[in-house]
Amino acid sequence: MSGSGPRLAPLPPGHSPELADQFAAFLSTLGFVPNSVLTMQRKPGLVKAFVQMQAAIWSPDGKVDRGLKRLIAFAASRAAQDAYSMAHTASGALHFGIAAEKLAALVDHRGSPQFTAAERAALALAVAASAVPNGVTDDLFADLRAHWSDEQIVEIVATIAMAGFLARWNGTMATPIEDEPRAVAETYLAPQGWSAGIHGA
Repeated sequence: MSGSGPRLAPLPPGHSPELADQFAAFLSTLGFVPNSVLTMQRKPGLVKAFVQMQAAIWSPDGKVDRGLKRLIAFAASRAAQDAYSMAHTASGALHFGIAAEKLAALVDHRGSPQFTAAERAALALAVAASAVPNGVTDDLFADLRAHWSDEQIVEIVATIAMAGFLARWNGTMATPIEDEPRAVAETYLAPQGWSAGIHGA
């Protein structure tokens, strides 16, 4: 079922000249400025803070593989039923070298041979942390600590927490999905039941 349109429409990039640098960063990495950010630009300071947080999470200097972090974000977005971010994170995971077969296997990450024990622990955390109420247990966190350093855990949890912010943002705003992530989702996620839903207008 497609939506009836965004609840607050994205503004054109030229609306906020003071965000030119932030928008240029999206253009260089994604090839477009996400509609979530174009909606957010009504508060330029929020966009600047968001971009800074995203840069810290996705930095190439991080201690967790960027492809895996996209997969973690995808798992969190899927658990939160954020179709918009599922499309974006699936696209990012593929871009950073995650095989399509591994992306497809995420629905059974606990049992699939596609994942290492360390990856399973991170993905299980993403799913549990994205539940309402939060489903993370001490045992789940102990399993995570068996495979990841404290610094890596902070990166993983930051990735999950940002997915939570975006799930609330996109679900509330009915952010319209862009062509490139929509095409990725229709190719790789639709066979598992993905649809654009309210983001399809």
